[in-house]
Amino acid sequence: MAARRERTHYLYLAVIAAVVLGVAVGFAAPDAAKELKPLGTGFVNLIKMMISPVIFCTIVLGVGSVRKAAKVGAVGGLALGYFMVMSTVALAIGLVVGNLLEPGAGLHITAETRAAGEQQAEGASESTVDFVLGIIPKTLVSAFTEGEVLQTLLVALLAGFALQAMGKAGEPVLRGIGHIQRLVFRILAMIMWAAPVGAFGAIAAVVGSTGVDALKSLAVIMLGFYATCVLFVFVVLGALLRLVAGVSVLALFKYLAREFLLILSTSSSESALPRLIAKMEHLGVSKPVVGITVPTGYSFNLDGTAIYLTMASLFVAEAMGQPLAVGEQISLLVFMVIASKGAAGVTGAGLATLAGGLQSHKPALVDGVGLIVGIDRFMSEARALTNFAGNAVATVLIGTWTKEIDKDRVAEVLAGRAPFDETTLLDDGHGAADGHGTADDGHGTADTPADGAPTVTAPADPAPERPAKV
Repeated sequence: MAARRERTHYLYLAVIAAVVLGVAVGFAAPDAAKELKPLGTGFVNLIKMMISPVIFCTIVLGVGSVRKAAKVGAVGGLALGYFMVMSTVALAIGLVVGNLLEPGAGLHITAETRAAGEQQAEGASESTVDFVLGIIPKTLVSAFTEGEVLQTLLVALLAGFALQAMGKAGEPVLRGIGHIQRLVFRILAMIMWAAPVGAFGAIAAVVGSTGVDALKSLAVIMLGFYATCVLFVFVVLGALLRLVAGVSVLALFKYLAREFLLILSTSSSESALPRLIAKMEHLGVSKPVVGITVPTGYSFNLDGTAIYLTMASLFVAEAMGQPLAVGEQISLLVFMVIASKGAAGVTGAGLATLAGGLQSHKPALVDGVGLIVGIDRFMSEARALTNFAGNAVATVLIGTWTKEIDKDRVAEVLAGRAPFDETTLLDDGHGAADGHGTADDGHGTADTPADGAPTVTAPADPAPERPAKV
């Protein structure tokens, strides 16, 4: 096992080297670098291919093994309430910093920029009704084929509640899903070996397309946005995590360092979603809490996107010489945050949401969106990193509030005494019911294959609610 972990260590060193090489190629041969974009796109698509199966297996195993359905509802309600509060805080911080910096003052719009803004606005807006109806898949299996996170979440919850109601009759199904989960995570571990190639292609393409000029001219908005994200993550989220869970945000981020590197190189927080689920369960948060909080957070807990939409809107208004009044700012941004739900994992979706929101509220400003098209890819990375950090912190907080977290386990993992298994993405000796109990607790069995990792199996009867470990 030590040898395997050592190999994965070299894998992520290779990712870092690939990012550096990609930047160098992007500057040295920009035209050739642009042609490397399919490498990055292909890798991200491979990861996205696994997201629906990971979410489905995690939620079904978590919900199906909980005796009381009310427990699942309580976790979901608490998570949504928390997401709304934090999105509001992120909006407020973005408004304050944006109004202080006035980053768009003095810029001038060109005909080319005007056309780029109009292009982004085409088909970008979506009504709230369309969003709600979009959660319902066309068929029971289309959520998997279309890769929609919220649709997969709905189907998985329905399946979990149905198996919960079936009792012992649902045992074989839960057992089968447990085996499928092991297969899915093993495939994901195999895909990760393509990360250096994907990182190289993605970074080379964006550097080749953007160049240095756009970065220089728009440095104020970029640096202001990065600073605001850092302020929000380390001050707001860090303080909340320490006060509520007693966990250091730096220790948590160190544990998730490989996921942050993956997001930085692909600019998509969705590329790290399956690994976040596995790592949060390994950390000691119960399976139901992880299964509900993480996928829901990817659609509703978009702190980085909220900050981006706030600052970008103010930037465009200033650049167009039409600054927004406070009332206009608030109404526009509330609309945009609602419209952006479900866009966390899509590179460039923030730009489309910005254009669509301006089109709906103040069409005269749409042309100004073209001003930040060139640097949006770099801002997209900060958006994705902030969204990911917010969801990681939210999972620990929700687990703490619902008493569905093993604090002793958290301390062991963050101290490095219980390392994450990169080869299977699942824990030895951890059962399906809660993600960090014993594999054989009288309710189920654990078969041990050749690699020494027990197969996750379902409990033989509905498992009792897991007591808190404090």
